[in-house]
Amino acid sequence: MMVVTITKISNIDSKEDIQYVLYLGTNDKDTNLPVFTPDNAKEEAEKILLEHFCGYTIQEASGGWIDGDTIYREYTLVIYLSDTTLEEVHLAANDLISKFNQSSILIQSNKTTTELYSGS
Repeated sequence: MMVVTITKISNIDSKEDIQYVLYLGTNDKDTNLPVFTPDNAKEEAEKILLEHFCGYTIQEASGGWIDGDTIYREYTLVIYLSDTTLEEVHLAANDLISKFNQSSILIQSNKTTTELYSGS
């Protein structure tokens, strides 16, 4: 269970939190071909994320790397998650790895302060 600290400043609720950022490549690990079209990839990822979390943010990106003399590029989904645990992130990542036939997903954990601001 994650423990959070809530600080009340006038009408602003803020808390220390960990933001998890996942980088999900969408090329098949065996063929290096796209598993889905970009629209379908986003839709499939969203289905999995909604099974695990109450909210998420997705950005579309392009990834690339060099292996030997070969340049690889792929459509990548960058997923932002807050107000969750690393264990729950891993459970969702397992489903994403399986659905997208990935060997791994890059997960970054960033300390942050989350604020739910509702105006003055």
